[in-house]
Amino acid sequence: MSTILSPGDVKLRDGRSVDFANLDIAATAPCLRVVADAVAELLPFYGSVHRGAGALSERCTREYEQARETVADFLGARDGDTVVFTRNTTDALNLLARVVPEGAAVLTFDAEHHANLLPWKKTVHLDAPRSPQEAVAALEDALRRERCGLVSVTAASNVTGEVWPVTALADVAHRFGARLAVDAAQLAPHAPVDLTALGADYVAFSGHKVYAPFGAGVLAGRADWLDAAEPYLAGGGASAHVDDDAGVRWATGPARHEAGTPNLLGAVAIAAACRELAGADHPAERALVARLRAGLAELPHVEELRLFGPEAQRVGIVSFAVLGEDPGELATRLGRDHGIGVRTGLFCAHPLTRRLLAEATARLDPSAQAPAQAVRASFGLGTTQAHIDRLLAALR
Repeated sequence: MSTILSPGDVKLRDGRSVDFANLDIAATAPCLRVVADAVAELLPFYGSVHRGAGALSERCTREYEQARETVADFLGARDGDTVVFTRNTTDALNLLARVVPEGAAVLTFDAEHHANLLPWKKTVHLDAPRSPQEAVAALEDALRRERCGLVSVTAASNVTGEVWPVTALADVAHRFGARLAVDAAQLAPHAPVDLTALGADYVAFSGHKVYAPFGAGVLAGRADWLDAAEPYLAGGGASAHVDDDAGVRWATGPARHEAGTPNLLGAVAIAAACRELAGADHPAERALVARLRAGLAELPHVEELRLFGPEAQRVGIVSFAVLGEDPGELATRLGRDHGIGVRTGLFCAHPLTRRLLAEATARLDPSAQAPAQAVRASFGLGTTQAHIDRLLAALR
């Protein structure tokens, strides 16, 4: 596996220097060396995509479309699937919301990131389930009562790291004539995301979550809705023909929703990351998750946030409540005194995080008031056992 770009040592408030422990990877992952190299190699040849006949345009067009093929392979895309480059996961899901057929309801759980909670026009919301099995049963019960065209779920929670039963949910959705979309922003950096294996109809993820922070994302999946809808952006590239009398004939395929000059470097960066991550296993990360959770369990005023049971499968994300400490001040002290970067807040999943904060606080002290924010430690490539142990020691 390629190394990541790292700031190396950072200076602490007392003047010492330590290796920076980046435990905020779920927000934005660092850049892989192979990604930076791929971008640097292309920069001298940077030119227009699909809009020129010179050597630069020819190379850039070829690189852009090869990147699309690489991403399609990484996602296990089927014949007839389309890969559209977007800005990020939020942009990808907003695009999908625009192409859902008029009047079709979209079902989501109240455990979603706002990117998968807010874009839909006609929605059916289900309460956040307490287990993967409950999620499947709740979906089946809802689809017996409500006719929905699309079910959209997270693959792994950005709050708890818990992995959702996507394949089982897809089976239920398809049985009732609905499609399934997957927010894979937090799963793609940690495990394979395969449209065919998952049985999903659409998948969205961000480059900056998969160690390719160059401002690009992906929506991949069935082409028919994408080809039938009005372009996401009206402009050059999306238009195949414009006439004063006949009006506009829009392009089909990915170009229909990629108007304007595309983010070539972002697409190339995502492709380089996909090649590096393809088929990767992360046993060391699973061991770090277990080590952190066990260490947090020993601290008297700290409680992990969880939706499912303690044995549920997780990726490298652990959020927790801390009683008696202001979360923002705590994060500042972790950074200045210990060289640790974490995230505090509600993680763009306000309903879920507030609920889990209240539950975690009640487990610690039923009479205590829940903190307004949680602390999240997230990790992946480049995270070491020493980083986890430093966080636990600092919290102690």
